[in-house]
Amino acid sequence: MLSLRCGLISLFTLALLGTGGCSFFPVNGPTKADIVSGTSPTVPYALIKLTPETIDVLAAYEPKGLAGAFTDRRPSANITFGIGDVVSVTIFEAAAGGLFIPLEAGVRPGNFVTLPDQMVDSNGNITVPFAGLIKTAGRTSVQVQDDIVNKIKNRAIEPQAVVTLAQQRTSLISVVGAVTAPIRFAVPASGAGDRVLDAITRAGGIAGPGYDTWVMLERGGRRATVPFENLVMNSKNNIYILPGDRIYVYAEPQKFIAFGATGGGAGLGQGEFPFGAWRINLAEAVAKAGGLGDIQADPGAVFLYRQEPREVAQLLGADMSRLNGPLVPVIFSISFRDPGGYFLATRLQMRNDDIIFVANAQSVDTAKFLTFVSLVTTTAAGTAAAIQSVPITEAAVHGRVLGGAVSTAGTTVITTTTGAP
Repeated sequence: MLSLRCGLISLFTLALLGTGGCSFFPVNGPTKADIVSGTSPTVPYALIKLTPETIDVLAAYEPKGLAGAFTDRRPSANITFGIGDVVSVTIFEAAAGGLFIPLEAGVRPGNFVTLPDQMVDSNGNITVPFAGLIKTAGRTSVQVQDDIVNKIKNRAIEPQAVVTLAQQRTSLISVVGAVTAPIRFAVPASGAGDRVLDAITRAGGIAGPGYDTWVMLERGGRRATVPFENLVMNSKNNIYILPGDRIYVYAEPQKFIAFGATGGGAGLGQGEFPFGAWRINLAEAVAKAGGLGDIQADPGAVFLYRQEPREVAQLLGADMSRLNGPLVPVIFSISFRDPGGYFLATRLQMRNDDIIFVANAQSVDTAKFLTFVSLVTTTAAGTAAAIQSVPITEAAVHGRVLGGAVSTAGTTVITTTTGAP
């Protein structure tokens, strides 16, 4: 009778599990089968297997940083005057007695006259005696000099003009943020060929570690960002600065997130982990999270979550018919059960905010089920035994009615009668 009751309880438990499915048991994420199915009720994604070919595609289309956003590789041209700049004008004549040099000028050291410094007005002009308004803004010193000479050459004696920048108030570069000494400086008028790193050096250098520092360049309404150490290691990103550039340096440690059966199991390796370097690969990231749990992880079910540009996802072979937007959710799968999988993992570079997920082995879910069934069966058997150990309750269960208690020689005897008439 006891075994029959335990069997009925177990069947009832199995029926409950059948209606609840795998969601009945606590888990740390989706199963491998869920991910491999390639479907999600909320966010559609592309499932891509990591192979040497897919890694080559990812390497070829890595974010290009400043070099990819600003394709003009030329240094700044000769700087032009701007509104607010202060200009100095000196005019020479070949002999005394001309327009600017009086006859008695022979006692002077040279036949020239220097006009008072003047600021380029809001209309972009300066004024030169006998030449009138001279258009200055947006022009080089040579262009302004030629214009002055052309306007006075019929009145002066073989005139020559020298125009220089007394105070440069336009064509400035700003470097702000996590630098030692934020600065705003003028681009040399002759074009010194300064690059982004030169501008940061003028500001005293970065204030924090290079691997945690980012550099953003704003130019002409466009922005691009690159890790500082990428700027140092990849010379293509160290582009020339141009007038009006704004450079913002800020600290933001790169990080990735790990979920699932990492860190020896039991969720010990789950969490957010800093790169601790300007770049790390997938194998290093898994190691930082504590590796794969020996008693829990499925080494053939390691997944990397990230978003890829639409054109890159298409080159990787993703089905684009169900994926919208410029960025496509992609899950990369790699097997660490394959000995060669570790070589692939060392070639795949991590990106900021990547997510690693390691699924449980199927045996873990089976063990959870068997443990639960064993617990239910043991509990049922213990409950039934406890019921039978109580005489009064056992009598009621078998349909007998308590008769009475008779005391004999200090001993109480319980008598019962059956419920039949």
